[in-house]
Amino acid sequence: MRRQLLTSVAMIIVLTLICGLAYGLALTGIGQLVFKNQANGSFVQKNGKAVGSSLIGQAFTDSKGNPIPKYFQSRPSEAVTSSSTDNITVSEASNLGPSNPLLIGFVPGVNSVGLDGQPSKTNPFATPSDPFCVPVDTTSAAAPVTSPTPGQKYAKNSDGTYVCDPNTVPERAIAYRAEFGLAPNAQVPVDAVTASGSGLDPDISIANADIQAPTVAKARNLPLAQVQQLITANTTGRSLGVLGDPGVNVLNLNLALDRLGA
Repeated sequence: MRRQLLTSVAMIIVLTLICGLAYGLALTGIGQLVFKNQANGSFVQKNGKAVGSSLIGQAFTDSKGNPIPKYFQSRPSEAVTSSSTDNITVSEASNLGPSNPLLIGFVPGVNSVGLDGQPSKTNPFATPSDPFCVPVDTTSAAAPVTSPTPGQKYAKNSDGTYVCDPNTVPERAIAYRAEFGLAPNAQVPVDAVTASGSGLDPDISIANADIQAPTVAKARNLPLAQVQQLITANTTGRSLGVLGDPGVNVLNLNLALDRLGA
């Protein structure tokens, strides 16, 4: 009995040292020797200061949350990384389902609910620009209303139309078209109006970057061809040559633009 007990205790100590200490130290050492940049977070430096990670998307907006025209914009995300803060390590993701009203709006006959709280074949909150409008209530938080109830009050614009939740795909598409001078019915790259699975994707599609290029070139007074060359230089191919699609790293692209001094 005592012999078995001592053997068990010895095995616990040995396995703890091997699996809990040696294994972790070995992986840390290999990471630092072979993949030092990745292991340390793939931080990107500017003037000796870390300004972000090439693996995590971040916003390029002003203090009021408005996109800065001279920078390419990342994918929509709930990540609280921002160019206006020194904290580039805090992040969170939103993984709403494809049928969530917060993403797609009230689709008539599918998930639309009338002012009486009953299913509706039409969207009673539709606006001329957004037939899938998800209204917001009149509270200071302007929370989106996904389950309207009788007697509930909804925020309205000065022209009498309902105020729509800006984070639905239709509203994001409207804002994207306006920001980059597209026609009201122009197709919008899907990555421009949806978050990635993690909400932290640092890349945008080539189509998205090409649409943004004229706005960035104008804001920086650069030839469009020069901006397009930088897009190509910061485009990565498919993973292992076959997985996913080519992407443009937004942080690296914006830093390349800043290095031009424009």
